[in-house]
Amino acid sequence: MDDSLRTEDRLCSKVTCTREAVATLTFDYGDQMAALGPLGPGDDPQARDLCALHAERVSMPAGWLVVRHESLRS
Repeated sequence: MDDSLRTEDRLCSKVTCTREAVATLTFDYGDQMAALGPLGPGDDPQARDLCALHAERVSMPAGWLVVRHESLRS
């Protein structure tokens, strides 16, 4: 298996966080939109992996839309 597709060893992208990643945040700068969904394949350099805590707390600049995958809604 390609190492970039392995999910069990991926950690949260937030500085100093050592929790296991459970979600992936991607951005569309042109549309000022961010999408938060299940852990992606890991091969997108623009995507950020987040642990459950940081996925729940994610915020974007004023005017940006955050789209959350249904399975990540509280």
